[in-house]
Amino acid sequence: MPTALTLDVARRRRKAMFQEPDEGFTLIELLVVVIIIGILAAIAIPVYLGVQNNAKDSSLQSDVGNFKSAVLSAQATQGTAYATTKQSYTTSAGLATALPGGTATWGASTKSLTFYPSSTGFCLLGISSVTGSSFAVTDQAGVQKGSCTTAGAYSSTVVSTAP
Repeated sequence: MPTALTLDVARRRRKAMFQEPDEGFTLIELLVVVIIIGILAAIAIPVYLGVQNNAKDSSLQSDVGNFKSAVLSAQATQGTAYATTKQSYTTSAGLATALPGGTATWGASTKSLTFYPSSTGFCLLGISSVTGSSFAVTDQAGVQKGSCTTAGAYSSTVVSTAP
């Protein structure tokens, strides 16, 4: 015959089987997770912004290269120099009017495109409205970070406005 002690032990076991154990995270565990997420965000956001700025600069470099192609095409079609004086464009409409044919492009980050003639060729300057970078290309060289002088030569100086 079962004793009162064995009945008590059996009752406790049965009660323990039907009780749910405490579940969940402690406050310390939650704080650690939030801190780790904060550290990852602090690292990732500046990297993301840098990638965006590089993409915007690449768009401007493409616009400057396309501007060069359009100028060379216009010179080949006309048989003479594109222009003998400085030509500045601050809108896509002005550029399209000056260089019809569709090879010149105007990206969202392009602030201005400027043509500087020289006695032997030309220099083209593009300035970004977003990053403040400037890129230049001559009739003899590819697109590089820098600017043009008023004499139509390449300069490694980065400018925010056309000289």
